[in-house]
Amino acid sequence: MSDTWSAEQLAGVLNRWCQEYQIVPANGQAGEQITERNIRYYRSLGLVGAPDSGGRGYGRLHRLQLIAIRLLQAQGLPLNRIRDLLYGRTLAELEEIEKRGLAELEGTRVGQTRTVRQEFWSVMPLDDDFLLVSRRGRRIPAGVRERVLAALNNDTAMTAALRRERKE
Repeated sequence: MSDTWSAEQLAGVLNRWCQEYQIVPANGQAGEQITERNIRYYRSLGLVGAPDSGGRGYGRLHRLQLIAIRLLQAQGLPLNRIRDLLYGRTLAELEEIEKRGLAELEGTRVGQTRTVRQEFWSVMPLDDDFLLVSRRGRRIPAGVRERVLAALNNDTAMTAALRRERKE
């Protein structure tokens, strides 16, 4: 395997990887195939680093950045959130993201009878910090939303009340 690719070659490498592991973006938020244009766009957003060797070659780091983008898109995350999650990641961290992402996907495929395309993802903002994602498009009642948000914000009184409810 070559250590350096052109944008066209890198797109091909990524498309073969996505096909092998059946990775597709959720909700059709992005095209199924990665193109040179996608790579340039991701570079303009700061998701992928500049090419090496005078702008001619993409290497292992770029491949892993694109893999991480695809894995996170498969979870339904928007590009601005993906950028926040991937900014400044090292080669080792990106390798770990690939490893964990594939393990998580494999775990969700066990016993799964539906394909990713048949899922209906919905994202519900809880507040400025938290989003709740449902793979089936389910909404949660306001009371449950408030309790989840309180637990996430470590509201001790609400957390204690939730524990009491569970014991009863």
